[in-house]
Amino acid sequence: MIKIPKRSKGRQSPAQLAQYERECQSFARELLKIRASLDFEISARGWCYILEAHGLAKGDFNSAQALICDLRKNGMLPLDICAEDSARSWEGIPRINKENPVDYVANLLRDLRYYADFYHPIDFWEDQDYYLECLVEKVDLVGLFKPVCQEYHIPIANGRGQTDLNCRAAMMQRFKQREAQGKIPVLLYCGDFDPFGLVISDSLRGNLESLKQAVGWAPDNLIIDRFGLNYDFIQENQLTWIDNLETGSGKRLDDPNHPFYSAIKQYIDKYGTKKVEANALVVRTDAGRQLITTAINKYVSPKSLELFNERERKEQSKVREIVSHLQDTVDFSGFWEGMGIR
Repeated sequence: MIKIPKRSKGRQSPAQLAQYERECQSFARELLKIRASLDFEISARGWCYILEAHGLAKGDFNSAQALICDLRKNGMLPLDICAEDSARSWEGIPRINKENPVDYVANLLRDLRYYADFYHPIDFWEDQDYYLECLVEKVDLVGLFKPVCQEYHIPIANGRGQTDLNCRAAMMQRFKQREAQGKIPVLLYCGDFDPFGLVISDSLRGNLESLKQAVGWAPDNLIIDRFGLNYDFIQENQLTWIDNLETGSGKRLDDPNHPFYSAIKQYIDKYGTKKVEANALVVRTDAGRQLITTAINKYVSPKSLELFNERERKEQSKVREIVSHLQDTVDFSGFWEGMGIR
């Protein structure tokens, strides 16, 4: 069981500060051990669900999240132990090549075989009846679902409750293009289990509908498939219930003065004043990936993916053959000398 460091109340003695420091260092070491076993990045909130299996109480989620942030600031934990918010990522960072021209080109030639894996001359969706994209409510689910989405060539993004206009418009443009090709557009969605999360399909369609004039496409034929989180899945996989209906802004959905309380009350009568955040899936990696795979396979068969991969591998092998031919037949050393490169 991992001990969550906590300061004593009041003024701290040097001995108490030293003890707290040691506990923080031990806590950081345990987190790094856990991180080494994960194959995707998670947010600070996602870490709380991971730590719940190691003794973190639900009531301590907020304090644990704040502690992880503090330890990242003071260097006890690496900054990248939490997933980066891509919306705040930097662009345009200069990349300086330190090799001389000969070594630079030699490295490129050496890596050509590797780049054959990035040769994708065939459109996976050309033989499909549907075209799929995936939207999730929490950044942790992007990391969790990404391997499956990449396997099936499905774009995935974090909607964070409400997607911005550019994200929505770009998605609609892709749906428009695919629908013109005769495909049925499908938006897979996974989010929180709470009063608003259960009716997200209606609001998603409305959000897209509001841009139909700007984009020139309406979601009339769009299938919005909310595949999680659902009550049966939560119970079967023993996901964590949060005993409140508080929103990210600090408001409470169970407040009788809430403008949508009459609709929310139907949820409360059925499930109580509790919810499950989508982040809870991070502790059920296999079940989570099976959840999205099952949703995808309603529209795309594993057999069609297998056949596509076989076709693409044949095309990629042609690239490798060309690379081998070039490397075997061209005297690059003579070329360097002819160019006056030493």
